[in-house]
Amino acid sequence: MSYHFAPRLMQIGGAAHYLGMSKSKLRDLKIPAKRDGANVLYDIRDLDRYADNLPYKGKQEGGEEWAKVFD
Repeated sequence: MSYHFAPRLMQIGGAAHYLGMSKSKLRDLKIPAKRDGANVLYDIRDLDRYADNLPYKGKQEGGEEWAKVFD
């Protein structure tokens, strides 16, 4: 059986790829990481929270009506 979803915990390479950035950029961020023995793992929920809190660039198309979709 094959599943097609991101794992809950990811090593730095997968986490960086998930966010679309380099591993060195991810290391510089203050995103918390978890430890499982020698493995440093990033929780997808923390990665999503980071991405959700990034500001949008410029004015969004659709003006205020578009923004209400996310309120």
